Amino acid sequence: MAHFTATAQALRHVVVLGHPAADSFNHAIADRYCSTVRACGQEADLRDLYALDFDPRLRADHRPGMLGNHLSNDVSRELGLLRQADVVVFVYPLWFGMPPAIIKGYVDRVLGAALTPESIVKNIPDAVLDGRTFATFSTSATTRAWLEEQGQWMSLHQAFDRYLLSIFGMQDGGHTHFEAVVDDLNPQYAREMLQSVEETARRLCSTLAAARHSLSAKRAMGAMVDAE
Repeated sequence: MAHFTATAQALRHVVVLGHPAADSFNHAIADRYCSTVRACGQEADLRDLYALDFDPRLRADHRPGMLGNHLSNDVSRELGLLRQADVVVFVYPLWFGMPPAIIKGYVDRVLGAALTPESIVKNIPDAVLDGRTFATFSTSATTRAWLEEQGQWMSLHQAFDRYLLSIFGMQDGGHTHFEAVVDDLNPQYAREMLQSVEETARRLCSTLAAARHSLSAKRAMGAMVDAE
């Protein structure tokens, strides 16, 4: 079941972007996703990690479960946004077959802020992310077929997508990968990819809105039954 915030606030998407170049295609993906979400009447918070100068390093005294562990201001701020989110979206390029260090650092420091090894083993739901929808947009200069030949695509899917969905209790919103994204990108190809981003954003918005409407209808029906 998808997660929904307790009040009747607009459905909210937190988009985490991990690319250092402001004119990158990854930025275009994040911008198109956010603009589409807003056009659908939902809210989008873009977290451009490089623009925020996000520090990906998990320090010894900030590890979950450590005695005296306390959250830094930047992590507290991100967790505050995630608590209000219905959808968490990652946008990143593949470097050497894996997400950039700044994305992994966001997982280590923010998503994993309260998740201890013991809670993972015991399948204890994550207090912040449980029930949220998780979606990904990734790019690579190589083709997906080449990544599959090298075993990198399966590694990414198993070690990042499926693992994160499992340990944090999130719902699968899909992983869209765009291949052969290079500096001299064909304009028509770029338009087609951004159209795919828009379609995915609209699908997620529609699915969330329908689920919220269904939940509201069930609650209203339950209230009527209780009143009889």
